Amino acid sequence: MKSFVKAMSMLMLLSLPLIAIAENSTKTGGYTIHHNALTTDTLPVQVATAYRIQRSKSRALLNVSVIKDESGTTGTAVRANIKAVAKTLYGQIRPIEMREVVEDTAIYYIADFPVAHREMLRFEFEIMPEGARYPLNASMRQEFFTD
Repeated sequence: MKSFVKAMSMLMLLSLPLIAIAENSTKTGGYTIHHNALTTDTLPVQVATAYRIQRSKSRALLNVSVIKDESGTTGTAVRANIKAVAKTLYGQIRPIEMREVVEDTAIYYIADFPVAHREMLRFEFEIMPEGARYPLNASMRQEFFTD
């Protein structure tokens, strides 16, 4: 039963950003990088608890997954070393510490951090998939509404 709850929590965590905001993805070098961000107050309590995330309008969750493209399939999740930074409109740079989560065949990276109302962040990622020869780059922008 515990693994079922954990699996359902994982499913909810992965699908919630798709419902809450448009998902972003970048196709590069034979991989698809899925990346999205949202305020943590929208996470179900059990998901936030399971992944040690504080639920708050003034905190954001960044979620990144790396999928190796394979013809005729949806691809395969792969481990990666991900360096993430958030840049404000004023040029401030905040490093984001990602942590790996592995659930069955899913591998993804999450981080939570404080945000302000109407804060627009540009996230830049340098991703080195396990077994790859060179790093991949991706980016996204997200505005957070905390009021």
